[in-house]
Amino acid sequence: MRPRDLDELVGQQRAVGPGKALRRAIECDDLRSIVLWGPPGCGKTTLARIVARRTAAHFVPFSAVLSGVKEMRQVMQRAAGMLESSGRRTILFVDEIHRFNKAQQDAFLPFVETGTVILIGATTENPSFEIIPALLSRCRVYRLERLAEAELLELLRRALRDRDRGLGNVDVEFPDPLLHLLAAQSQGDARAALNALELTVGTAARDPGHPVTRELLTDALQKSALYYDRAGEEHFNLISALHKSMRNSDPDASLYWLGRMLVSGEEPLYVARRIVRFASEDVGLADPRALTLALAAKDAVHFLGLPEGELALAEAAVYCALAAKSNALYAAWKQVKQAIDEGASDPVPMALRNAPTGLMKREGYGRGYQYAHDHEDAITDLQCLPDRLCERRFYQPTSRGMERELSERLQRWRARRKK
Repeated sequence: MRPRDLDELVGQQRAVGPGKALRRAIECDDLRSIVLWGPPGCGKTTLARIVARRTAAHFVPFSAVLSGVKEMRQVMQRAAGMLESSGRRTILFVDEIHRFNKAQQDAFLPFVETGTVILIGATTENPSFEIIPALLSRCRVYRLERLAEAELLELLRRALRDRDRGLGNVDVEFPDPLLHLLAAQSQGDARAALNALELTVGTAARDPGHPVTRELLTDALQKSALYYDRAGEEHFNLISALHKSMRNSDPDASLYWLGRMLVSGEEPLYVARRIVRFASEDVGLADPRALTLALAAKDAVHFLGLPEGELALAEAAVYCALAAKSNALYAAWKQVKQAIDEGASDPVPMALRNAPTGLMKREGYGRGYQYAHDHEDAITDLQCLPDRLCERRFYQPTSRGMERELSERLQRWRARRKK
């Protein structure tokens, strides 16, 4: 059921819809080196095969999983010979191009740069991280999206109707609600959807006259394996979604993205570390209890493991989402580090130094120090910052949560010091 031309292709309108540059290049057989980036089953290999059908160039499929540098050099030599002898171009399709290391990717460079080969690379990983900059700069990257549920439904119905390549000759009734369920469970992966469809119909066909049932479909699907890579981009996408949902005070979204990570097999202590970080970075002193609860959740996960520890993480995530927010502490810490980086490494003021020996006292250590507890409200006019930083205000509390009280207190103290 793989689409044979662009008109049969479902989805990816942003990349190859009518009038798009990539579509025009394919139709005119004037393709330049490209990288197709997208999740499994979105159409990367299909697009490459459509190019193979339409181009007058020599098309060479190449797998980064099954082939090495030796085979790659042979392909390049043949491409160079063909271009010199007949002027015929070579299009090299490299599936899973991210599996090539830096040295292997370097081998492509001179041939891509001179136009000896036109490269089509396909990858499920973010090219920014997995393809060397020199090669990436010579290719146009097209990001393909996972297919929408409606697009998968179109593919599934087409497969059920098609008598030549599909299942149109099989006498099996597939109820529409179950077809919707299959599309929803396939995570935008056309290959997974068609494989599950074939297995379900094939099993149902052994008992003629009976429709596909929910039990049969569930058995064929088994448990939907969520698309996730703990070392890849999806890992960072999901943790970013969790962090930003908590920051936006959305407990429902926070629970959802937390669930997505844990169900996908993410290391729970990694999630706990990120929530602890959030409690300091985005809640801070607006609600200091958030950090306490986040650390308690970390301890609970470490003590209980999963699945028992999941609720502790959920509790911490929801609390952080609902807590008053402040990044004042985070901003203050960044300013402190910046000031130090810019050279503010002055000596400690004499008044703040201890003087355990007579020599140090004679040198002025501790001179001018004021013991705060001997003064009203434990406030003095003692200058604790170096001279060039004495007017800097690193910590500027917000008016949210507990920081409202801290802000008022700080203003009173600063006014008293001035007085």
